[in-house]
Formats: sequence, structure tokens, C-alpha cells
Amino acid sequence: MLSYRNPMFKNMPEESFDFLKTLLETPSPSGFERKGQRVWSDYVAPFADKVESDPYGNVFATINAGGSPKILLAGHGDELGLMISHISEEGFLFFKAIGGVDRGLLRGQRVLVASRGGPVPGVIGNLAIHLQEPEDRKKAPEFHDLYIDIGAHKKAEACKLVRIGDSVTIAADMWPLSGGRIAARGCDNRIGTWAVAEALRLLHKQTVAAQIVAVSTIQEENGLYGATMVGYRVRPEVAIVVDVTHATDIPSCSKTKHGDVKLGGGPVISFGSSNHPALCERFVKLAESENIPIQLEASPRRTGTDTDAIFLQRGGIPSLYVGLPNRYMHSPVEVIDLADLEALAKLLAAFCTSVSRDEKFRVEI
Repeated sequence: MLSYRNPMFKNMPEESFDFLKTLLETPSPSGFERKGQRVWSDYVAPFADKVESDPYGNVFATINAGGSPKILLAGHGDELGLMISHISEEGFLFFKAIGGVDRGLLRGQRVLVASRGGPVPGVIGNLAIHLQEPEDRKKAPEFHDLYIDIGAHKKAEACKLVRIGDSVTIAADMWPLSGGRIAARGCDNRIGTWAVAEALRLLHKQTVAAQIVAVSTIQEENGLYGATMVGYRVRPEVAIVVDVTHATDIPSCSKTKHGDVKLGGGPVISFGSSNHPALCERFVKLAESENIPIQLEASPRRTGTDTDAIFLQRGGIPSLYVGLPNRYMHSPVEVIDLADLEALAKLLAAFCTSVSRDEKFRVEI
């Protein structure tokens, strides 16, 4: 059994590390985030003046209500998953994807079906390589060719355990790596909800002029749905969205095509598209003054994050997407550097304390 209490992780407070591990290991596919949202809600409660949720399960934690401006700190709490769509007469479960699942990674995976009676273990079946046609060995299977084997002998037996519409996640717990890095299934984007919660912890009992609303949103992977609800409900004057971005420091990735982003290089400030120019410059200068390492990336058309849903509302909400370098995105082994994650939380907290009463962020014409 691997130990998580070792020198690699000595810089992060134990309660913060345990919270991160619990978040990453709690299944929360888009549309089925309730358990993960409860973990987040329980953790932030001691640091917030008020914690509440909306009808679809977005969770809001507020400090300094009545302060100005109102700053939204948002991360999405959902992850990729699968949904049972058919049960065969032989008791095999067929499924559809929740979010942008890479079907090439699914064969041979251990999974958990979230049934009414509790988790049901299963495996995604795979035709042995000996039985595959030579041309099929080079192809990713189609979703309708994949199935889950839960050990049932027939359909009636399977139906006692699961039903159509049950969600499924790959069984992949957090895995410690060398150099203060971890691998996990849900870094996209439980690291975002962790970072905004950690920012609240750092701000706890500090004096801030702004009202801070930290949010764990739902259904980003399905279409930025939760963020659309949140922007309408909170009506922020500033929005900072935290998500992962692609770390390109691996052998198979072209830096000339995708940019140069490294694990351990610090949070990533995104320029262009929904990112407000004044906020971009503010974060760059703030990182320099706080001695927090950062990296830069270009988002000329869209960020692909909740930022794109929030900045359009109310005639335009000044917004910024701050990314955390993440290797192997949308896989069961996403890899992040904990030093980047802690730096990100500190940067968020520093921004909140730096904002003066009634400060506005505008493009000056």
C-alpha cells in the first residue's frame, strides 16, 4: 500500500491534502455530481459566512456579503463518465459517454456503476488480441462495440443490480508520483474546485473589500451548463474561472502547435477571447509582486471552459480563465504538480485581497 504521508507532500497542509484526495476519488460524472458537491460543501463551510446550493446542485460559498465588487471564483466539480444505455439478454451492460470520453482508453478498464444499492464493480470487456482481425488492432472501438461485464449470468440478474441511466466511472484512485506530483482520474476539474476552496481558507479571517463567492459548478463537461446558471444567479462584477490546461512537456506533443506549458512552471494565465485584458495584466503583475511563478497561453477564439459561458452575461462580465498544467487530460491518469496547485490558490487569494472597494475592470477606449 502506497503511503501519501511522505516528504513529497510536506508543503501542503494535511487537511488540504486529504480534501484534495477525497475530491479526486469521489465519483462525480456530469449530471451526477451530488456526492462530490457534498464533499466540497462540507469542507468550505468553516471558512464561509454562508453555503447554499441551487436546484441543479451548483454550490455557493460566500464571504463578506455586501462587499464590492462581487468576485466569483469558480471551478467545475463534474468529471467524465459513462451512462448505462442497454442491458443485453446475457447480462452485459452497454453505455454512452458523458462528456468527451476517449474511447481508445476504455478497453480493459475497471469501473464502478453507481446503482441505487451502491457501487457495482465491473470491467469493460475486450476481445483478446489473439481473436482480433489485424486491421482491428489498429482502431479504437466504437462505443456501441464496448460493454461492461459485472459478472451477471443473464439480464434478469443484472437488472437486480443496475438499471438504464445509472452512471459509471473508471475505478482509478489518486496515485502518488515522484517529485510532488500525482495522477488521478478527476484532476479535470476537481483541482479547480479545490483551488477556490483553498483560496477561501487562505482568506478566512482576512479583511477584504470585495464580496467573494466561491462556486463548484455542475455539468461543465456536458456544455458549460452549471456556469450559465451560476452567472445568472450570482450576477458577479468579476469572474475568475479555474480549470486545467494542457501541459505540453511530454515527448508526443508539439509545442509549436500547442504552446509551451510545463508541470512545475506555475499557473497559466490565458490571453484572448473571453479573458478580460485588464484582468490578464492584473494577474501578471500580481504574480510578479507576490513572487508566484506563472506561465502564459494564447486563447484567440475560446477557452473551452466555464469562462466562455459567464463572460457573455449581463452585457459582459469581466472574466479570466486561470489554468493548471495537466498532462494526459481526459484520461484516467491525469498528472498535475502540487506546487502548481498551491501557487494557484495563493494567486487567487492574493487577487481577492488586492481588489479595492468598488474597483471596476474595464477596457479603456
